[in-house]
Amino acid sequence: MSTIQVSEDGQGGGGGSEGDLRSVLVTSVLNLEPLDEDLFRGRHYWVPTTQRLFGGQIVGQALVAAAKSVSEDVHVHSLHCYFVRAGDPKLPVLYQVERTRTGVSFSVRSVKAVQHGKPIFICQASFQQAQPSPMQHQFSMPTVPPPEELLDYEALINQYLRDPNLQEKYRVGLNRITAQEVPIEIKPLNPPTLSQLQRMEPKQMFWVRARGHIGEGDIKMHCCVAAYISDYAFLGTALLPHHHQHKVCFMVSLDHSMWFHAPFRADHWMLYECESPWAGGSRGLVHGRLWRRDGVLAVSCAQEGVIRVKPRVSESKL
Repeated sequence: MSTIQVSEDGQGGGGGSEGDLRSVLVTSVLNLEPLDEDLFRGRHYWVPTTQRLFGGQIVGQALVAAAKSVSEDVHVHSLHCYFVRAGDPKLPVLYQVERTRTGVSFSVRSVKAVQHGKPIFICQASFQQAQPSPMQHQFSMPTVPPPEELLDYEALINQYLRDPNLQEKYRVGLNRITAQEVPIEIKPLNPPTLSQLQRMEPKQMFWVRARGHIGEGDIKMHCCVAAYISDYAFLGTALLPHHHQHKVCFMVSLDHSMWFHAPFRADHWMLYECESPWAGGSRGLVHGRLWRRDGVLAVSCAQEGVIRVKPRVSESKL
């Protein structure tokens, strides 16, 4: 991968100093083993409680594989993926890269992730040489408190667990979350109280960054880490208005798309703004924006997933 430096990204608040441990996302999750030209093997670090492979891991590893097949002077500007089969957490994943097109300005790579001899995931990534343009605009970043003023996920969950009115079914789920070693730091904005869970909009925002130190590094690796991060809690945005009425029976991602707009550090705090404009037909659609702290829109995301639910049965008070 290239060694082009990320400079003048306007960000502060990194995930650590040069002396800190390297992020496990770089040393393990996104550190693919080369087997042959354009053929790589990826292993797993964190497996969700569903015992399916985490979609963000597959997207991130596929982007690593694709990025290894392009020159140092081009960088990913978009990727479009489909999850076609459930991943097996007991097996590594093979990534096969096809050099679909190598042009002067743009290059396209196709990646197939394989287990048991069958594709579980397909992806196309497009890379571009930097091209300045006088035509520029972007939305404005939401005005929110900085991450230093907010509690992280672990502290929030511990706060919920201390509530004597917390129902046991929620207590079990929260304890399960705290036991997971997720390589991402998250600080939600306006986290709901237990009473607010019944009237939530399909929107959420949280500050997010990779755990550990990645450093200036190269732009490609930060994009791969962002691909991993972008799938975490993303589809759950579509569930927020329905928690009180429905219980999830089955929820998986169908596809995932990303557009990369500006350089960024994935080990620095970024604001992840998520919203779900639509749900129906046992599917939910979510849109996301990753903002740098200086207000620059760094990444846009979109995803659709299968969400099958059943009505919650009212618990008897007797």
